[in-house]
Amino acid sequence: YLERGSASFFALSQITYPNAAVVFDAAIAIKCFGVGVSYLIIIGDLMPGVVRGFSDSAGDIGFLVDRKFWVTGFMLVVVPLSFLRRLDSLKYTSVIALISIGYLVILIVAHFVKGDTMENRGALRIVQWESAVATLSSFPVIVFAYTCHQNMFSILNEIGNNSHFRTTSVVVASIGGAASIYILVAITGYLSFGNAVAGNIVSSYAPSVSSTIAKAAIAIMVMFSYPLQVHPCRASVDAVLKWRPIKRSESPKSSPSRHALLIPNAKSNNTQGRGDGMSETRFAAITTVIIVLSYIVAMTVSSLEKVLAYVGSTGSTSISFILPGLFYYKISSPDSPHHQKLMKEDDDEEEMSGDEDEGLLSGGGLKA
Repeated sequence: YLERGSASFFALSQITYPNAAVVFDAAIAIKCFGVGVSYLIIIGDLMPGVVRGFSDSAGDIGFLVDRKFWVTGFMLVVVPLSFLRRLDSLKYTSVIALISIGYLVILIVAHFVKGDTMENRGALRIVQWESAVATLSSFPVIVFAYTCHQNMFSILNEIGNNSHFRTTSVVVASIGGAASIYILVAITGYLSFGNAVAGNIVSSYAPSVSSTIAKAAIAIMVMFSYPLQVHPCRASVDAVLKWRPIKRSESPKSSPSRHALLIPNAKSNNTQGRGDGMSETRFAAITTVIIVLSYIVAMTVSSLEKVLAYVGSTGSTSISFILPGLFYYKISSPDSPHHQKLMKEDDDEEEMSGDEDEGLLSGGGLKA
């Protein structure tokens, strides 16, 4: 439906719901901005405890236990990373974040196997429904945990082999791996503390070097995850600023030829919604505004629950459940001109391949 390198929420909405494109990208921008702010808040909440864990006298030095100091310090690290244009440039920092996650998993499983948390464990409720309110209150956490759709188009644009099999393998491996880790940590963590488990399970463990390192690992993980939120947020903000209402008579009636997907260097004439279509000045300006605003919010708002509730009720829900279904319903409808054109191209390719096969067979018969 779209040419290589031009896939984005904005480009897809232009051929499905053109006049609603600004709403879609605004939801994505709000979601990514809110998640980035939540990462900075987590850093500010964790680092004072990390410092105290490594040194009992750290509390005597005021700025070392000041959340604003640590938010500012970590921003100096993530700012250069946020100005990188391609997600591929963040692969090494992502590996460090994965190592941090691995340490957290090992810590939780090790404490469960060791059984040193049983004295403080609360009651276990293995298969028992608590209430509708408790179920609904945990739903935003599940939505937040699996909301990574905003980076899928960037991955699709940058991956070397963007065939259906390859992209499906990437999705299954990433979501499947995350789900496996979530399940392992959820089961072992709950069996370790029962109903007394805290929202941040690391804070439930007794102060020790290992738990302090775990808190530092979380801070490092979210620090390197911050640029992954700036990337789609920047593209969505750029698309919102470029958006103009489209009259019904001007709505696009056809999609780009799918044959362009077979050309590695094919370029889309429509660069809206693409991060690499921005000028250097525009790219730097939008990135700077996102970073500065997220820094200001993180310095003034210390309640992570409020940020997550706001993000989960707006952008996360839209990206996870609303937009994918809307796009698929619109673009896969038999009455859709884009779907009809795609099917026609498939039929033409089959006819051409059939004619070639017949020619080869007839030529072979003449030679015989």
